[in-house]
Amino acid sequence: MSPTASTQEVVTLLTAAPGTEEAKRIARALVSERLAACANIIPEVSSIYWWEGEVQDEQEAMLIIKTTPAQVDALEARLVELHPYDVPELLSIPVTGGYPPYIAWVCSEVEG
Repeated sequence: MSPTASTQEVVTLLTAAPGTEEAKRIARALVSERLAACANIIPEVSSIYWWEGEVQDEQEAMLIIKTTPAQVDALEARLVELHPYDVPELLSIPVTGGYPPYIAWVCSEVEG
């Protein structure tokens, strides 16, 4: 029996990549491997962070990735393999609501 949209869960993951092309490469791999239903790319974000003893100021691309809780561990492992950074940003944010047909679509694309 397939769960209804109201019982299905989605997780949004955030990561930053060194540029749009790198972000697209990562997104294509995660989606084509069915670890994510989709990934949105914001082509240019300013990132200011502490790294290796000093403040860094870089332009990066932000990925917003949608998946299910069941795929988070595999997606995280694959993202670390794909990502060029030594310590890639990866934040998992549980989605607490949403348009039920969209939630159902994410679940069907990742676990289908």
